[in-house]
Amino acid sequence: MAAYIAEALPEASTSTPTAPRTYAWIVFALTFGLLLSDYMSRQVLNAVFPVLKAEWTLSDTQLGSLSSIVALLVGLLTFPLSVVADRWGRVKSVTLMAALWSLATLGCALASNYNEMFIARFCVGVGEAAYGSVGIALILSIFPAHLRSTLSSAFMAGGPVGSVIGMAFGGVIAAQFGWRWAFGAMAAFGLALVILYALVVREKRLCPHGANGRVAQRAARPGLRMIFSGLFASVSVIAAYIGSGLQLFIMASMLAWLPSFLNRYYDLPTDKAGVGAAVFILIGAIGMIVCGIVTDRLSRVKAERKWTIAMTYSLTSAGLLLFAFQLPAGPAQLVLLGAGMAIVAGTTGPAGAMVANLTPAPIHATAFATLTLANNLLGLAPGPFVTGLIADRVGLMDAMQMVPLVALGAVAAFAVGKRYYAGDLKRLQAQQH
Repeated sequence: MAAYIAEALPEASTSTPTAPRTYAWIVFALTFGLLLSDYMSRQVLNAVFPVLKAEWTLSDTQLGSLSSIVALLVGLLTFPLSVVADRWGRVKSVTLMAALWSLATLGCALASNYNEMFIARFCVGVGEAAYGSVGIALILSIFPAHLRSTLSSAFMAGGPVGSVIGMAFGGVIAAQFGWRWAFGAMAAFGLALVILYALVVREKRLCPHGANGRVAQRAARPGLRMIFSGLFASVSVIAAYIGSGLQLFIMASMLAWLPSFLNRYYDLPTDKAGVGAAVFILIGAIGMIVCGIVTDRLSRVKAERKWTIAMTYSLTSAGLLLFAFQLPAGPAQLVLLGAGMAIVAGTTGPAGAMVANLTPAPIHATAFATLTLANNLLGLAPGPFVTGLIADRVGLMDAMQMVPLVALGAVAAFAVGKRYYAGDLKRLQAQQH
């Protein structure tokens, strides 16, 4: 019966595109570009882990903390800052946040010890805190609802793509000119994009119906009561938050430690290890987009399938990665690692679509902030730190063999979400009507 209801009901359509089509794609490109800058600034650190470890005599736990502090700040601040963005204006918020993380990345280039680097990375986390949630909410508000899985996965693929660029170019720049120039290059790219974004993207062009449209838009801005009542109104949306966060634990660990893994077990120098890790992350980014497109196509008639597809991505990626880390260093291990990376973050599209379907449009930035909160507190923040903590005790290889097991928790959460989805969606639509 539940499956029949889910098939009969359309997915919650909670917004109507307002921007002209061409301009909408320009806004998508610039917003995606800033997400690249976000992750370039965040992940360039991983490419210079071996250099910092040797120069400052750091432990793996300290290296992991420099990576995890950004994700921790994103997790803690994304919710309150997204509430502010929903009420103050998403375009202004995006511009301010990007300027802050770019300047903080410049501060990383000037750091002279671990403590100064930690403070600079802290500021990077503050700047990046709400960007993912506000950016995707802005994008979803100017495109049709039936593209949600595709747009969510394509936008979030900017994370791995930015990580690829940050690690690959960061490693090369560090090898040629020193690690400080790697941070400086990422900061310069971010500041250039901020200026371009500020010149091109305007709130009034995203709502082109004149003053009346902007007045209506302001009137639709949610109150705090509506925000808090809508974010956790159903079991299935909570399950989407949890499942997404747990699955990204694996992705975060791979992002942070693959350069060190290739450096230690394949004897690659810093620049080649960064480029090698970037290839795997690029595979993950392409996989995210493909998985999002596949999800939209397979669930167009029956939306409930998104949950089953998400569970399939989790289980398959876990199996591939577990098997890969059991093999000795060599081509077979690398092939299986690539296959696992291709689908390890495939759940981002289904999870993003479910959150959009199960929450009202006026609170989408805050809803995605809650998703970002779960992603960071359950996955992106603890992933690098916990892996480094375990690596200090049993070695990096044994630590990475344990990481894919977290997918079992993600599968359990998605299974709960699937069970309650039909009833929760029907109740939301009744409330909107």
